[in-house]
Amino acid sequence: MNRGFDIERATRHGARVTEQGARATEQGAHFTYVYERDGMSEKQWDVFSRLLKDRIIFLDGAIDDAVADIVIAQMLYVESQDPEKDVSLYINSPGGSVTAGLAIYDAMQYIRPDVVTICIGQAASMGAILLAAGAPGKRYSLPSSRVLVHQPWGGVQGQATDIGIQAREIVRLKKMLISYFAKHTGKSEAQVETDMERDRFMSAEEAVAYGVVDRVFVREPDEQSKK
Repeated sequence: MNRGFDIERATRHGARVTEQGARATEQGAHFTYVYERDGMSEKQWDVFSRLLKDRIIFLDGAIDDAVADIVIAQMLYVESQDPEKDVSLYINSPGGSVTAGLAIYDAMQYIRPDVVTICIGQAASMGAILLAAGAPGKRYSLPSSRVLVHQPWGGVQGQATDIGIQAREIVRLKKMLISYFAKHTGKSEAQVETDMERDRFMSAEEAVAYGVVDRVFVREPDEQSKK
């Protein structure tokens, strides 16, 4: 599995990472650019596009429709490039929209490549569902990461009839999430429902024990000595 964009490896092949050209969005986020040398010319990439070239997708921040559209488009793109080669989905998300998350979930199940999931930071709420939904045997967490599961919630207001309709929809989505999480973790739906009643935090090791991920990434001692 490709475990990430190795800056040292990329540098040996003519790529360099620089803060020059970083730009701020209206929200204050910064994009780092990667410059890759090809003969006498030099190509500029934003770092996420460069990662996509290595079939790495980064799901960062709250999940909404815009984020889901980008992630799904990237999945479809890498599938079109090679339908047999794994795609890696790095997750660092507090969760977000259930419907947007389910769109990503369906895309993960739909595309032909195996989706390798890696939790880096946190995979909470809908992020935990996506983490667990990776290809069997290819779901990972970094040591300091955490996982959070809980039931879906939402503020409902309006006329009594509308409140009833929304409440039934929340219950339907809850049952769907319980079913999916049970399927991917190997737990019973009854146990998952109980565990989702209140916030349940898991360390990386606890996530392995629960069946959310298959193993924790730990750098081997000989790899540490090379740093």
